[in-house]
Amino acid sequence: MKKLVGIISTIVMVASLQSCYYDKADLLYPNSAACDTTATASYSTKVVPLLNAQCYSCHRGGSGGITMGTYATDKAIAVNGKLYGSINHSSGYVAMPQGAPKMSSCNIALVKKWVDAGSPNN
Repeated sequence: MKKLVGIISTIVMVASLQSCYYDKADLLYPNSAACDTTATASYSTKVVPLLNAQCYSCHRGGSGGITMGTYATDKAIAVNGKLYGSINHSSGYVAMPQGAPKMSSCNIALVKKWVDAGSPNN
């Protein structure tokens, strides 16, 4: 009988813990900050901070297989489609950032806007 109570208690505890799991910040905090994709997607003020927070720790200086961290390197992967394809988890691209949750839809939209504008150095 004690064994049955222990098993049922374990199942209830695991089920309770699973119901509290989230891995997407925009679902957890839907109104934490407004997503403004109407303004110009500036490389220096919008894109670099995102890449610095999500990409440069692995891809600066040649580690991580793709070099990032300068305008020239960032533009090159933007122009060839790897940047947007990877952060959007598109088919045919390696989903980035590896081992971490997908970027928020707002941040992906900002990067896409910059790429669609021709990846200017602004």
